[in-house]
Amino acid sequence: MADLATIANLVAPFFGLILLGFVIGRWKRLPEAGLVWLQFFLIYVALPPLFYRLIADKPVTELANGRFILATTLSTFLVFMLSLAVGLRATRGDLPQAVMQGVAGSYSNIGYMGPPLLLAALGPAASAPLVLIFVFDSLLLFSIIPFLMALAGVEKKSPLDTARQVAWQVATHPFNVATLLGILASATHFELPSVLDKMTLWLSQAAAPCALFLLGVTVALRPMKTLPAEVPVLVAIKLVLHPLLIWLLLSAIGNFPDIWIFTGVIMAALPPALNIFMISTQYRVGIDRASACILIGTVVSMVSLTGFLWLVKTGRMAADLFP
Repeated sequence: MADLATIANLVAPFFGLILLGFVIGRWKRLPEAGLVWLQFFLIYVALPPLFYRLIADKPVTELANGRFILATTLSTFLVFMLSLAVGLRATRGDLPQAVMQGVAGSYSNIGYMGPPLLLAALGPAASAPLVLIFVFDSLLLFSIIPFLMALAGVEKKSPLDTARQVAWQVATHPFNVATLLGILASATHFELPSVLDKMTLWLSQAAAPCALFLLGVTVALRPMKTLPAEVPVLVAIKLVLHPLLIWLLLSAIGNFPDIWIFTGVIMAALPPALNIFMISTQYRVGIDRASACILIGTVVSMVSLTGFLWLVKTGRMAADLFP
């Protein structure tokens, strides 16, 4: 029981901040437009320094792991396709709605919740696989979504225009820019001037609490009106199947450090990302379903994520299924 209490104490502050945001969001009922600046601060100001600092002091060779990228990205793609199929069945072939379901069943809260939780649970050694999962999962999903939406007729653009849009979004995304700068700093052994180093440190430390509070407020301002029948299936795919699939694929490919395998499992076990709601709002598709998936997924992950962390931290989960 002591082990479980330790894990609960590790996870509780993260969900506590989400709950705090939720309670205040329901209590104060301030205009939703006020969240725009906080979202901008997170995406463009606070989180990029966090990703930069995660990798700037890592050897470049540590990031050049194509087998790890293949296993984790393939698992995300497979659960996306399965969730997409569930969505197509539930919505009777409504592709735009089903795309949102696909994202809900595969896209973890890897940007807002992943870095602080993984670093607290597994230590600095988790930062390299964490960054790789974030970058390549984001590349995968933010490439698939525009093409499928264009295919469904939501975006009236040619395939060439869609490809240009995807390329531009990938190249200019602040997280990807920060990751690239971090890799360059690592390769050249560049060190920030003391003033910038302190500023990026403060900003990176502000990212997690702001992000988790924002998640709670956003869910509070988008109350779930009904529970779509497919949401429990999508939550099970996201919180149980996804981490187990990554564990299986990394074990099958083999020859990874234990900490890399555990990082992949815990990252996949994170609740659905807040970005799902932002994407559904952008396309004006499936907003109620997105809210339901985020709310139910976050609540259920309090148990499932704690369980996976307990298995990892107590040694009850072997790093490699096929030693």
